[in-house]
Amino acid sequence: MGHKIGYARVSATDQDPQLQLDALNAEGCLKIYKDTATGTKADRPQWILCLDNLRPGDTLLIWKIDRLGRNLRDLIDIVTTLDERGVGVQSLTNGIVDTTTAHGKLVFGVFALMAEYEAGLIRERTKAGLAAARSRGRKGGRKPKMTAELINKAQRMYDARQFTMAEIAQSCAVTPMTIYRNIQTTKTGLGHP
Repeated sequence: MGHKIGYARVSATDQDPQLQLDALNAEGCLKIYKDTATGTKADRPQWILCLDNLRPGDTLLIWKIDRLGRNLRDLIDIVTTLDERGVGVQSLTNGIVDTTTAHGKLVFGVFALMAEYEAGLIRERTKAGLAAARSRGRKGGRKPKMTAELINKAQRMYDARQFTMAEIAQSCAVTPMTIYRNIQTTKTGLGHP
């Protein structure tokens, strides 16, 4: 049986920051991680800790979906990656995200498909733009963040069981979510291949 784990991100513009924490406490969260938004990219140390401590069967509770991802793509990546790890996600003040029920998974799946469709259109336009630029003798495009060498390094660090996800991510200069997407985190010897 998993636990309910809460995550709150409060900002200076929140009228009542305690509202989030009270709502999460009312749901019976075993632990609540809280970040204070500062506007910098590295203002989520508790989120990284929270990610590290979530286990299969747990449910991550958030007050609103805008507290979880920086944008739609980020939100979908986070929820999908957590789902693959066996962690459910529920938002308390809107029903858009609830991957703990069949209906919630379906709604989120449609939501993710729409975002994927939009991303596909953007990719197509980008490819067309790059092809046009190449035909004019220019190169472009973004290098992948995780090379085979970095994936190898991250996997070795993870398998050594001596580093947190945050430390692995820092040593590879990427986010913990990028590490989770690129390495095998299934424990061997627990009925998994």
